[in-house]
Amino acid sequence: MVFLIAIIIAAIINLNTGFLTLNFNDFVQDSGNSQIAEIRINRVLVMLLAGISIPTSGFLMQEYFQNPLAGPDILGITSVASLSVAFYIFFSSDIQLPEFLQNSFLSISAIGGSLLLMLVLLSMSNKFQDKSYLIIFGFLVSAFAGAFVSLLQLYAENQSLKNYILWSFGANNMVTRNQIWVLSLLVLAGLFICFRTIKPLIGNSLGSSYAHSLGVNLQHLKLLIITASSLLSASITAFLGPILFIGIIVPHFCRLIYNPAKLWQQWILNMLLGMLIMILFSIIAEKTMIPLNVISSIFGIPVILFMLLKQNKV
Repeated sequence: MVFLIAIIIAAIINLNTGFLTLNFNDFVQDSGNSQIAEIRINRVLVMLLAGISIPTSGFLMQEYFQNPLAGPDILGITSVASLSVAFYIFFSSDIQLPEFLQNSFLSISAIGGSLLLMLVLLSMSNKFQDKSYLIIFGFLVSAFAGAFVSLLQLYAENQSLKNYILWSFGANNMVTRNQIWVLSLLVLAGLFICFRTIKPLIGNSLGSSYAHSLGVNLQHLKLLIITASSLLSASITAFLGPILFIGIIVPHFCRLIYNPAKLWQQWILNMLLGMLIMILFSIIAEKTMIPLNVISSIFGIPVILFMLLKQNKV
């Protein structure tokens, strides 16, 4: 209840944050500021969707890999999704498509890239006895994807380069209502798959032998984790750019707040805390004019460093 009240208050503050002061009639009636009001409503909606999706993706991966540092950005999923979007933006600049098709292809490119990487990660996880090596592999993939994006930027046309830079800043004010509909469908599909993974994940957390005794199909669980994590993280990356570290730090805070063994409650808590943090980040971005992904990095890096120091101390 505390989180729900905080989310509502933060959303109201977000709606009233901007260069112009709006009144209630601007949000419910046609007026000279109705378009600005619609932009702010879209901004709040997309932040709520991001707050649901990114922490859920990180929560699934951390529970599956049993590693608190696993996440869509640390393991390279966000970087590869960004590379896929960069390919689409740079090589489709001369192709004229309707807006809804552009949004669809943008999502497909991001999800396809992240899905491909997740398949590679899970195949590599069978070869690495120590799963911490998988994080190192993710860093290497992120570095390779970043280098390739830089190469594309070097040879890109001015307008394509500008479009990619604006996308990479996480410009939540640029998301339209049609894009939100597409994003909502992708998020709902990812959440439905996530719902089916929670019970098998409870058995998986007790060990593979115990999971088999409960009738858990570990290969099927792996496939569900791949699909859900890719849908949730890549769909947000497609429309908002790479929002880093949120998928790691939100599950970490949730485990500190409530019993980490109760996965159903942990999932709900991840979504609530994620929505609150993303709306607060959006308010800070509007007040300071700092890009959203920069704010998430400034906030996330010290938290992850603290987590590493704490684990080392233990």
